[in-house]
Amino acid sequence: MNKLKRVCVYCGSSDHVAPDYLGAATALGQALAARKIGVVFGGGRTGMMGALADAMLAADAEVVGIIPKRFDTPALAHLGLTELRVVETMHERKAAMASLADAFIALPGGFGTFEELFEILTWAQLGIHSRPVGVLNAKGYFNLLLSLIEHARGEGFIYDEHRSLLISESNPDALLARLALYHPPEGLKRWVERDEQH
Repeated sequence: MNKLKRVCVYCGSSDHVAPDYLGAATALGQALAARKIGVVFGGGRTGMMGALADAMLAADAEVVGIIPKRFDTPALAHLGLTELRVVETMHERKAAMASLADAFIALPGGFGTFEELFEILTWAQLGIHSRPVGVLNAKGYFNLLLSLIEHARGEGFIYDEHRSLLISESNPDALLARLALYHPPEGLKRWVERDEQH
């Protein structure tokens, strides 16, 4: 079993979302705090970001935010975190978040969340890291995305062994349990160590 000390959470910052989504972020924060697992996230105070951070801080859990300088404003940055690191660029932000995490979870979000999720998933596919990646599929939010991945696999763009790189659960406790038990699938190196004649 993997010991998860800190999880990187990708999530939306929009305030214009249904209360059920904010509740999912709160529930994940509570589940992480109950297991004494810290979080690294985008450092925002609004939307899913704020709900996640507030739930963890209420339980006296560690919350590290990484925020680009352009977003480090009183309206956007969460000023009550355990630690808030300010970096220059989005690229620096993502690299710093990845370096501090034992696992990765995407909550519902928009373009930025999708981009972060697929980048870290691609890194796993390429063998750049071997840490677990999951989505909290609150309200079935990721159903269409998961269907798209299955379509890509069926069309030959994603190998069968790579499909198992993404874990999906609708319940925070079930998701964290699966992340803790994760073992990288066999055969991942075939993506970068293929016979040159193929």
